[in-house]
Amino acid sequence: MPLKKNLKQIIFWIFAFIVFIAVYQNLKHIEREKEIPYSEFKQKLKTGEVASVLIRNELIKGEMKEGGKTVNFRTIPLNDPKLIEEMETHGVKSFSGEADKSWIASLLVNIGWIFLFVFLWWFLFIRQAQIGGKQAMAFGKSRARQQDLKKQKVTFRDVAGCDETKEELKDIVDYLKNPKKYQQLGGELPKGVLLYGPPGTGKTLLARAIAGEAGVPFFTSSGSEFVEMFVGVGASRVRDLFERAKKNAPAIIFVDELDAVGRYRFAGIGGGHDEREQTLNQILVELDGFESKEGIILIGATNRPDVLDAALLRPGRFDRRINVPVPDIKGRLEILQVHARKIKISTDLDLSIIARRTPGFVGSDLANIINESAILAVKKAKKAVEIEDIEEAIEKMIAGPQRRSRVISEKEKKIIAYHESGHTVVAKLLPHCDPVHKVSIVPRGPALGYTLQLPLEDKYLTTKTEILNKLSVFLGGRAAEETVFSELTTGAHDDLSKVTMFAQKMVTEFGMSETIGPISLKKDESEVFLGRDLVRQPGYSNETAKNIDDEVKKIVQRCYEQAKDILTANRAVLDELAAKLMEKEILESEDIDGILRNHDITPVNHLNGLHLPAASAKQPAEKPQEEKESLF
Repeated sequence: MPLKKNLKQIIFWIFAFIVFIAVYQNLKHIEREKEIPYSEFKQKLKTGEVASVLIRNELIKGEMKEGGKTVNFRTIPLNDPKLIEEMETHGVKSFSGEADKSWIASLLVNIGWIFLFVFLWWFLFIRQAQIGGKQAMAFGKSRARQQDLKKQKVTFRDVAGCDETKEELKDIVDYLKNPKKYQQLGGELPKGVLLYGPPGTGKTLLARAIAGEAGVPFFTSSGSEFVEMFVGVGASRVRDLFERAKKNAPAIIFVDELDAVGRYRFAGIGGGHDEREQTLNQILVELDGFESKEGIILIGATNRPDVLDAALLRPGRFDRRINVPVPDIKGRLEILQVHARKIKISTDLDLSIIARRTPGFVGSDLANIINESAILAVKKAKKAVEIEDIEEAIEKMIAGPQRRSRVISEKEKKIIAYHESGHTVVAKLLPHCDPVHKVSIVPRGPALGYTLQLPLEDKYLTTKTEILNKLSVFLGGRAAEETVFSELTTGAHDDLSKVTMFAQKMVTEFGMSETIGPISLKKDESEVFLGRDLVRQPGYSNETAKNIDDEVKKIVQRCYEQAKDILTANRAVLDELAAKLMEKEILESEDIDGILRNHDITPVNHLNGLHLPAASAKQPAEKPQEEKESLF
């Protein structure tokens, strides 16, 4: 429809431009006629200066010579029966008569351009103002889009990695297809379904699949499209959206990012009756006004269900709240298989290996990996996507693209090599750590180097020992710099931020501190508006806050000492690994295992969950000062 409208406007303006040019050219070629009295005409005629004459009942015009030039003239005739004889006598070259034109033709010739001007003025100003008025009246109309299911039909076959979620939603599809089967037993259609989960897990895709399976109209909108600066517009758009859905019932209304309009009411300083809350109130009213026989379902999607208003979540509005979780290894394999249909992959490529190497990845991540691997294969002029392309796409997504063009001095390259080797050695020698898949000193994104650890399986619980060992691995890079160079750099700033975050969670959320005890001191983040933040108290005393800081510092310090102990006791392994890393820049897990097999690993008395005081840990003898390398 918009295309046809634009085409009509283009044709109209082309036609108007052509008419304007034609009128302009005609007016341009019309020469001005000199109006003279009849007596002067008779005198010019006698002197032989008149060259041609055209006679009408009410007008005589023609050409005459004046000052060596030919001039057009016109005059009003008088009753002169001898005019023809005089013209013949004085040698007028041509003379003729012309019938009178009708008054309509004269009117068009003389004032037609006035009508053209009025028409253009009406079209440019009056009509556009009328259209603008209609648009102003349509400001409260919903901007929801009705998707064409014939062109973009999505079914449950296109959704993978969430079998339990699909089973929950199949009831809704069956009800939309066969409502009488449920109504015979008194069952009613759910009014609302809330899909919540991390970003990229496929909430929008699931909503489209419901509409595709049921074959009903699908109206999609975003929560932010309802809220405007003008009061009442959001509520008006909500009413219009539900009216459109009722006219096309049975239908599905999908509101993405529901938290943009469904947050807690009365949470701001200015009071609760603002535009966003009026919109939310209208949504609540429309949900209450639904009749189950209308066959309209509201599906909302959000990744922040904790900030939604309680009135929106009660039964009778959003009757079903369905979690769309991060896929497990089986779900990741199914998602990879769905997206792999679109590209040509090598026959020996095993997608199950990729599924094992991508724990924590959601559907959008896996789709991006498959697409990036295809792009990489094209750049390398390959006929099919191979395992190396997918692994490169995974690393590109985790750490960013390679930046081999960045020039790094040998001194800094050596520091980076020891830093990454420190992470690797600590991760290899500590138990319960994720296996090291690859270590590199090739810059990727903002990182100068990276150590890639990939778990062998999905984990849903993490022990205290595993967290402490993870912290030691994070601190291994900084510990290696201090052990080798007796100096520290800024390269560990990201590691330190992660270590501090994990240590704080251990103390305040996980109850893993003996001093604080099994108490949750997590800050309430459910309210995001300033109004209630002004009166919120931290929930614990200043003394407890000091104890939290002390515990966090103690955990970080002892994990750092553990990393230093491991690196000092196994300095030979660290040196060889760093030297090999400077030579090859990238080491795979097989290369790392080969280096470790060439050395006798010195056991270190680990701190075992910080049950022992730091002084009781075995302190290996420090190497002579001359063996340490300096940055300067």
